[in-house]
Amino acid sequence: MKRRREEENGGGEIDEALLAALESSSSGAGAGGGGGAAVELLDVKGVKKMVLAFERKLRDNIEARMKYVDQPDRFVESEVDLDEELKKMHALAASPDLYPELVRLKVVGSIVSLLGHENTDISTDVVNLLNELTDGDVIGDNEPAGLLVDELVSSNALELLVQNLSRLDEADPDEAAAVFNSLSIVENLIEVRPAVVELVCERSKLLKWLLTRIKVKEFDSNKLYASEILAILLQSSAANQLRLGQLNGVDTLLQSVALYKSRDPKSSEEEEMLENLYDCLCSVVMHPDNKDKFVKAEGVELMIIIMKQKKKLAYGSALKALDFSLTKCSDACERFVDVLGLKSLFPAFMGKVPKKSGEEVDERLISLIYSLFAGLTKDASKERLLSKFEENEYEKIDRLMEFFVKYHNRVKAESKKLDAESFEELDEDDKYLKRLDAGLFTLQLLALILAHIWLSKLPGVQSRIDLLLKQQRLSREDVKSILQEYRDNVDDEGGKASVEAFISAM
Repeated sequence: MKRRREEENGGGEIDEALLAALESSSSGAGAGGGGGAAVELLDVKGVKKMVLAFERKLRDNIEARMKYVDQPDRFVESEVDLDEELKKMHALAASPDLYPELVRLKVVGSIVSLLGHENTDISTDVVNLLNELTDGDVIGDNEPAGLLVDELVSSNALELLVQNLSRLDEADPDEAAAVFNSLSIVENLIEVRPAVVELVCERSKLLKWLLTRIKVKEFDSNKLYASEILAILLQSSAANQLRLGQLNGVDTLLQSVALYKSRDPKSSEEEEMLENLYDCLCSVVMHPDNKDKFVKAEGVELMIIIMKQKKKLAYGSALKALDFSLTKCSDACERFVDVLGLKSLFPAFMGKVPKKSGEEVDERLISLIYSLFAGLTKDASKERLLSKFEENEYEKIDRLMEFFVKYHNRVKAESKKLDAESFEELDEDDKYLKRLDAGLFTLQLLALILAHIWLSKLPGVQSRIDLLLKQQRLSREDVKSILQEYRDNVDDEGGKASVEAFISAM
């Protein structure tokens, strides 16, 4: 996504000055530092020569700064020389197979230390250099090149990189580009070493910085990138999800998406940022501790308000956030019913959704209804939910069966295809996953909802379900078969027991 954005940055609200600064930071320096010059391919001897020259200029600068502390004009020349040596080192990106030599020469720590240099021009040069050296297109699958990433991490590059972020002034296009490139380095390191996802949050205040950055109301490229990095850090790390919740991150994310509750993003880039923010929200409420924070921050109410606006992008995203927050959370389910969420949920279930919403919205609605059946604990709330299926001559049961038949036929067709000889090499687990991809999970949720309704023994409901099944040449045995397969693949014993009760009752 990062590289695609760099290629398409000219449109929308992307700052042209920032784009120019980014191009300047990456065009860099060949061996002689001149833009456009042919890159000189290095060998081990050339790397040693380059490192010696850099270390010499670094020492000269340190000595000049110590000797002429209050006379910048006396050490400025040494900084110009140091700057030139840093630019020459961009040539290393053309020879990632030589990165182990950099590590062996113990120069990485010296380069990283300059992220804290008093002159932000120098620290910016280092950011640009590290971004180019760690670029995924440069490193690729080159494992020896991965040694550079390991050395950067052990040299405290993550901590210094984030500390440097806090002092950069994005009103300056060059420093704004350094912010972008700093985030790019984090992404690069994660691509090579996924463990960096948690390391960078353990060792630095990156999460806090990202939350502060997405609070800024004005949209720009760096806000977009900050939202993307935040999504990457949260999507698969329970530790980071918990950390963000402890930083009041749930409330910050809700405030950020609330800016769009009554207006659409103005560009495709801003739309991408909003999607990232919702992804962050969905990831963070996966942690049980944060579900409670979501409810207390009135996240349920906000998502219902956004759904009522029926703006296509925000509608689907708010529905997704509700789906994640209500899953296995009784408090969120009760709040949803208390604030009249059923009035928004069931018209949508009956098809009153923004045009061209697609199947994902239908599947989210089905998942939400299942979560309510599974999560509501108060009898009054359960009765309000069940009463919806009695309204208008059981129209919602008819709709439920319409979905059941659709997904049953789809999964049946996939099963038939998997039984063909061409899929003989697949084991049962692989086949099960393919059937899940074809809609089996949604079919299982539909079967569970039917079982909940059947067990309620509402007047006329059981005979209605039997009639609708019979019309499609199906029976309760088909529903029970789906429930049995679901039971056999559920991990927790409590879940197995409750599904077994459904099977016995039907």
